Amino acid sequence: MNVITGTFPMLPGASEATDLLTRQPTGERVDPAAVLGRKGLRYKDRATTLGLAAALLTLRDAELLGEDGRADPATAVVVSSNLGNLDTVCRVARTIADETTRGVSPMDTANASSNVIASEIAIRFGLRGPNLTLCNGPTSGVDAVRWASLLLRAERADRVLVLGVEPDNETVRAFTGKRRCLDGAAAMVLESAEAARERGARTRAELVSCVRSSGVSECLELLSGNVRTRPGMWLVPETDGESLPERLLTGVARTDLSATWGAASGALGVLQCVAAVGWFDSGEHGSVHAVAGSDADDASAGVVLESAKEYR
Repeated sequence: MNVITGTFPMLPGASEATDLLTRQPTGERVDPAAVLGRKGLRYKDRATTLGLAAALLTLRDAELLGEDGRADPATAVVVSSNLGNLDTVCRVARTIADETTRGVSPMDTANASSNVIASEIAIRFGLRGPNLTLCNGPTSGVDAVRWASLLLRAERADRVLVLGVEPDNETVRAFTGKRRCLDGAAAMVLESAEAARERGARTRAELVSCVRSSGVSECLELLSGNVRTRPGMWLVPETDGESLPERLLTGVARTDLSATWGAASGALGVLQCVAAVGWFDSGEHGSVHAVAGSDADDASAGVVLESAKEYR
């Protein structure tokens, strides 16, 4: 069994997991420099700085940061971001088209890598476990949680920092056609129950199962086959305004985080898991189903989270 031992939502108006279900976003953008300080951020894109800030606060919440600001080197990093460096990639492509490669700034070269967010987090916090980024469309955030679980099962790491991040800018809005996009990050620490117990960590939720299927209905069927309690909440996928059939999880409360926080793309699955932890933190018990990817997408993926047993 894998458990969640730390979370943080880096979003305007949210300062803890419970806020994702009870508050509305404020008009001001979050400022990563207020968390990290400005040193070393000058040439980093917004998604990277958002990810670094969310990583710091999540590692701190999980009580994994040492006095030197470093964490356990056996920690892996799995990031989900479909659009994180899209503005950089487009800018570099335009520069090459207009000026050839000679016009590309050396500062942009590293930021054009899709793995730049995960790499920067590992370097800053001394995390030497496996390090990867998923850019897998709407299911990407849930897929990141599944990859983290697989890394733990294969004993490739003692724990995994899982992070979903997307920026909101003109390039992202033009590419997606969305008028309101999420501008922020959500992160969590996933580790085995044994590892959490050994270090006396506070367990926030249990990850019961991760599945992937061809559509929402099949995804829910697979999740229901693994669940031990009836879900108290269903965190639904982005549907671009299309309603989900009422026959799906009849009687279970539905929550659409994208309707509150903006189109979340690759960050959604991780955001849903952090919101589920917030639901449990508020005193709720039972299980939560979270699904990303609608029937209009190439796949759906989902997780079941349950309220935690006490491991201290």
